[in-house]
Amino acid sequence: MTLHELTETAVKAALKGGKVINEVYESPDSDFKVEIKADNSPLTIADKRSDKEIRELLESTEIPVLSEEMAAAPYEQRGAWNLLWIVDPLDGTKEFVGRRDDFTVNIALVEGHTPVAGVVYLPVFKTLYFALKGEGSFRVDNVGDDEDVSLTSLIARGHKLPLDRGDRPYTCVASVSHMNEDTRLFIEELKLKHPDLKTVSRGSSIKICLVAEGSADIYPRFGPTMEWDTAAGHAVALMAGHDVVEADGGARLAYNKKDLLNPHFIVR
Repeated sequence: MTLHELTETAVKAALKGGKVINEVYESPDSDFKVEIKADNSPLTIADKRSDKEIRELLESTEIPVLSEEMAAAPYEQRGAWNLLWIVDPLDGTKEFVGRRDDFTVNIALVEGHTPVAGVVYLPVFKTLYFALKGEGSFRVDNVGDDEDVSLTSLIARGHKLPLDRGDRPYTCVASVSHMNEDTRLFIEELKLKHPDLKTVSRGSSIKICLVAEGSADIYPRFGPTMEWDTAAGHAVALMAGHDVVEADGGARLAYNKKDLLNPHFIVR
């Protein structure tokens, strides 16, 4: 399959995941029972259902899948994968459980430790971000989770990123659920350079996409994240002319590492 075809498959998988998430989120009989995983992160039935839908479609590509909701293959095996999918079937579970709409479906295709395609879908807002190497990054509004889409049609109706930033102040986007002292200090330092600094708080990988599209200039993250939290958004940022780099040293974030924990990073 070509990269174009693989990206289209990822888009369809993200929409399928988004559909089952919305079914749980919008149902008055929803089971919002929350399990706590070994790393203290929450898990709901929506995470599980989305993961099942996404993996069924991605596995048809015969490319290995690394998903938050499945046991990772041993690194001795996984380290030999030059091409793999990295999936977060529901990024922003805390937002989901708290009835805040800022959660996403994240699917990335990683080649040689770098994302070459990525899809971020916002089920409540029906906003789709996607990117692929050689074609760029796009935002498409009003994408229903029941649409039978083609990537070509989405590119035709979408907005290529970055968008015109307009006349706005320098903007920092930060996490709703994970604000900490290091982030506050970073923002205070930014204010010395940008006295008119505006701070926006959002959840999940939406923050990376806001920098990619030009609605924000920078997103600092001084807290724990995993590769599936950032890989898809990283692709969207990268193909829009931005990057996700280590806060200490500035190296680009790498994927399919032995340790799947990300270092602290900055999106700019």
